[in-house]
Amino acid sequence: MSQTLELPRWMDLVLLPALNLALAFAVSAIVLVIVGHDPVQVLGLLVKGAFGSRAGLSYTLYYATTFVFTGLAVAVAFHGGLFNIGGEGQAMLGGLGAALAALAFAAQLPAWLMLPLMVLAAMAFGLAWAAVPAALQAWRGSHIVITTIMFNFLAAALLGWLLVDLLKEPGNMAPETRAFGDSARMPGVHELLAALGIAWPKTPLNLSAGLALLAAFGVWLLLFRSQPGYALRAVGFAPEAARYAGIAPRLQILRSMMLSGALAGLVAINELAGVQGRLLADFVAGAGFAGIAVALIGRNHPTGIGLAALLFGALYQGGAELAFEIPGFSREMVFTLQGLIVLFAGAIAQVMAPTLARLHRALRRAPAAAGATGAARWMR
Repeated sequence: MSQTLELPRWMDLVLLPALNLALAFAVSAIVLVIVGHDPVQVLGLLVKGAFGSRAGLSYTLYYATTFVFTGLAVAVAFHGGLFNIGGEGQAMLGGLGAALAALAFAAQLPAWLMLPLMVLAAMAFGLAWAAVPAALQAWRGSHIVITTIMFNFLAAALLGWLLVDLLKEPGNMAPETRAFGDSARMPGVHELLAALGIAWPKTPLNLSAGLALLAAFGVWLLLFRSQPGYALRAVGFAPEAARYAGIAPRLQILRSMMLSGALAGLVAINELAGVQGRLLADFVAGAGFAGIAVALIGRNHPTGIGLAALLFGALYQGGAELAFEIPGFSREMVFTLQGLIVLFAGAIAQVMAPTLARLHRALRRAPAAAGATGAARWMR
């Protein structure tokens, strides 16, 4: 009878993702050579574009902020035993909530009241949009993957109709609202640093990055340092055992999806309050789906999600540098590199796990076997 091999936690969270990333970059290098590009040059320009200047670093962190929100949204649902594919739609509804709050109250409220109100509105709308698929899963048995995908399309259709027929700025041909008031604008990091006497280039990076750090810390506290988090993970790991222990699985399904939707809704704060200053139809731009890859690569842990979000932010920003610096290097090649990383670090992340587990067991047994041999010789 074969014995199930398990990796130590440090190998599962650190070593295995690192090896998967290394394999992804190795295969990417082979692909680049095949299409006629120098992989060393490409990697160097990618790193330079993402981290080689203050502006590049700021853009990387700006993209990473959005991916932290969507990655945490996927991870919270996953710990509850659910695969939330609906981050895209939940972020759209979060944007609708934030925009309605800004359009209604920005002229009357100061920023220290307006911005928290927008955060609460974005979370509430994302939460409400995720609650419907959660209830269908908990009480009707509808598969959460199917319903959340459907709700992405419903959210896009609803937002498009509202922007075209009800919320569009008069005289503007584009489907977007009028600009928010000044109090509904999240301050940029360059403004904060300027107030401290530090010169920094103007970029989209704003104080939503701090909100992302708070969200990651809060999710860690909830999932791994609280009784509600333990109950949520218990249902996700073994729902029947959790039911036997007195935990209501239906309630935990609803809670995990509602929290997941609230986190996805926070994308609107970074994109709308921090950058656009108005509600647009396509402000999410695939961040909800990217969050799935971020959560998989980050092993559904807040720390890992933060690192994976930084990686994807670097790929987005560094990829733009590649398309600009290297003639013939198209945006599709950047998507190919991203896809390979998702493939090796996400979709087939566990392929090397059995080999690593066997190697770890062999290394642990070797000193014990040597010690036993030495003891036997001494006894002779």
